[in-house]
Amino acid sequence: MSDFNTAMAIAGSGMAAERLRLNLVASNLANANTTRTAEGGPYRRRDVVFRAAPLEESFPGVLERLVGENASSVQVEGVLSDPSLPRTVFDPEHPDADELGYVRLPNVEVAEEMVNLITATRSYAANATVLETSKQMAARAIDLMR
Repeated sequence: MSDFNTAMAIAGSGMAAERLRLNLVASNLANANTTRTAEGGPYRRRDVVFRAAPLEESFPGVLERLVGENASSVQVEGVLSDPSLPRTVFDPEHPDADELGYVRLPNVEVAEEMVNLITATRSYAANATVLETSKQMAARAIDLMR
């Protein structure tokens, strides 16, 4: 039964990681035009960094032979601010325009964020499917043991 728990733990960690990624994408999109932040200057795009983390217990022999290495869960390594420069736009009427009339806008590209949103949503859904399938398999195994 621990194999089912391992599969569920992997899927659950993936779902939690993708949920954080979705939240960051939403924050990036919501602040795509924010020119003032508490830190000063325009909003800086944020992105999550994932890493593989070893599980406390790994899949037994069959999966290890198929995959060729130990199973790992997903762990959030950290959240980074994108170091790229802000976009500069000429808009002398903007309240945050400098003395030359230029406004520094966030380094958020809406098209890129939409791609990240779709990717994170699909990854989350794939992990949810794995979780649901594992639950169904565990329930069937319990039924067979009766």
